[in-house]
Amino acid sequence: MKNFENLGINARLTKGLAELDIIVPTDIQKKVIPVLLAKKTDIVAQAQTGTGKTAAFGLPLLEQIDPNIAAVQGLILCPTRELAKQVAKQLFKFIKYSDKVFIEAVYGGEKMDRQIAALQRPTQIIVATPGRLIDLLEKKAVDLKKVKTVVLDEADEMLSMGFQKELDEILSFLPSIDNKWLFSATIPHGIQQIISKHLSKDALKIEVKKEDVVNKNISHQYLVCDESEKLNALLSFLKSQHKNRGVVFCKTKAATQKLAKQLIAKNISTDAIHGDLLQKERDKVMRAFKNETLRILVATDVSARGIDVSGLTFVAHYQLPENAEYYTHRSGRTARAGKEGVSMCFVNNAEAKTLKEYERKLGIKFSKIKKVG
Repeated sequence: MKNFENLGINARLTKGLAELDIIVPTDIQKKVIPVLLAKKTDIVAQAQTGTGKTAAFGLPLLEQIDPNIAAVQGLILCPTRELAKQVAKQLFKFIKYSDKVFIEAVYGGEKMDRQIAALQRPTQIIVATPGRLIDLLEKKAVDLKKVKTVVLDEADEMLSMGFQKELDEILSFLPSIDNKWLFSATIPHGIQQIISKHLSKDALKIEVKKEDVVNKNISHQYLVCDESEKLNALLSFLKSQHKNRGVVFCKTKAATQKLAKQLIAKNISTDAIHGDLLQKERDKVMRAFKNETLRILVATDVSARGIDVSGLTFVAHYQLPENAEYYTHRSGRTARAGKEGVSMCFVNNAEAKTLKEYERKLGIKFSKIKKVG
């Protein structure tokens, strides 16, 4: 059985990982880490959320950083502020027993002056959303001249959020870089363009197959009901879960707000997160959810990126997502760290056909539930 030291990660980092209960490398980590440690290289790694990709690129990046050089040496680009914060936090946890490496997350929705002040301190790794990084570059508040490695995390999501121009600009601004590591769940045309334009022709391609990704500990279930019955069906499901905690997904901001109000009216401790929340409002909701003041979080797909809360027993799909990839992202919020979880879909007859498509695409099996509870 391979452990992280076998892959080439130093003992102090491995000790930090062990404390986080990260002992056995995942498939993507086994494939990527030795390659990134071995030499300067460009890679394209295709892997979904929940496969352990933060450690796959984060550990080799931390191994490269010289803590004695007080300059930015690594840059990680993320689509959302939530993911940027989560990645920075995870890297910080990895280095508990290592030489001090300073990591700063910069993203929109936060006062820029505060971030500029934080960057005055010696910073070796910056985790950033593309828009905010460009704002800081324009203000000459950040110096990327010493950057040796750039990581594009969830690159397809950055494109779908309209960041292609910013990515082009940032990558063009970093011509003499040693390593470009691109991680993406899918490789659409726009990503292919970025690969062709900015990565070396012999960039290594690594893929984690779908069947290695889908968590075997998740029980996928569905209940067929009309729109008018849906709320009661969800309430019955939540009741059957007793005090268990989970995330309920909707497609739109309006739907998340409406559903959260309906659940609160039924005395279920609930709040919603969606794109219109200010950062401080969002942080307040996430704090309440993490410290278990809230039992249920109602979320949209994009706002749920970067949610990493342990001990969630279920995910409920009040509205089905746009595509199968999003279904994987959503259901991956439960059954973490070897635990079991339920992914429950509330669908009408037409949507039940979409679940057949998910079965085929994702290699999973749905059980039809006649009645909840």
